[in-house]
Amino acid sequence: MTMLALLPLDLGIVPMSVWDSISGFFATIMWPIYWAVSGLLVLFHHLWSPVLGENGGWTWVLSIVSLTVVIRAALIPLFVRQIQSSRNMQALQPKVRELQKKYGHDREALGRETMKLYRDNNANPMASCLPLLLQMPIFITLFQVINNAATGRATGKFLEDRPELVDSLRESVLFPSSFFEVRVSDKFLPFTGFTGLTIITVVMIVAMSATMFYTQLQLTRKNMPPSALEGPMAQQQKMMLYLFPVIFAVGGVNFPIGVLVYWLTSNLWTTGQQFVIIKTNPTPGTPAYAEWEARQLLKGRDPNAPRGKQRATANSRAVAGADDVAGVTVDEATPGVQRQQARQQPQRQSRAQRNKKKR
Repeated sequence: MTMLALLPLDLGIVPMSVWDSISGFFATIMWPIYWAVSGLLVLFHHLWSPVLGENGGWTWVLSIVSLTVVIRAALIPLFVRQIQSSRNMQALQPKVRELQKKYGHDREALGRETMKLYRDNNANPMASCLPLLLQMPIFITLFQVINNAATGRATGKFLEDRPELVDSLRESVLFPSSFFEVRVSDKFLPFTGFTGLTIITVVMIVAMSATMFYTQLQLTRKNMPPSALEGPMAQQQKMMLYLFPVIFAVGGVNFPIGVLVYWLTSNLWTTGQQFVIIKTNPTPGTPAYAEWEARQLLKGRDPNAPRGKQRATANSRAVAGADDVAGVTVDEATPGVQRQQARQQPQRQSRAQRNKKKR
């Protein structure tokens, strides 16, 4: 969504004067985010400069990558909240469709019963959208700071105070050879012939689009119940699955290398983050959940038990297996509680008692 909001600038759909007004409005209300993003970019440039040189292209590339990783890591709580909210809404979709069939002729009753269903199940339709809305200003700011710096414009206090860093980013070279002479600020357009810049930008755009497609495919094929793959909403999601990567690929030819680095890093982070979520905490009733249940059973855990009790069950079974060899039994009524077999230990006797026995 962020990328789509920025495409009109480069495609010429919105006049530059209108875009400048919008940018000025965002700069006014989001100056704290601009301040933080520009500060982090300058900080990472300072940290990488002793290793790769102050004006090196790879110094700026790694600074952009580090900045993107820090921002995405800070947004993990919002991402988890969004996943949980979306999961709650997906679980209620079959009941929502039943209400639509029952009250389809009465929109007022349908709305009233639907809200009652959400209220009774502690679900909020806006809860899944709110984290995304909170993330959008941060992504727009991050994009603007990097894009403006790559085109020679300072955005954010720390870059405005050090204009030499903006010049350094714009002129920094990634590959100094004649064929692969590519700067962080270079774009695919205007096309000037088949060069190293052409190869690098095409590879990055293809990778950016492919990671986006794979992320959406992974979500729809593995972590959505069959009920969520039916109806008009499912058709729209399927259309976006193929449409969004194409739109991003078309828009990518207008972005500097530095912005493509940011966007590719962000897509890779999203892919990895979603892979971990789907593998460790899948949505019930999905193919990913069936795979997770199979893994739990192979580990000797009860998939239906809470996470802490799963570990306890597995540990108790492991202990029981080891104790069978040592002659220790496990109380079946109380799993994990071990009961030592009774052993006859000789009682300690005094010397007088032992002498009395001998007599």
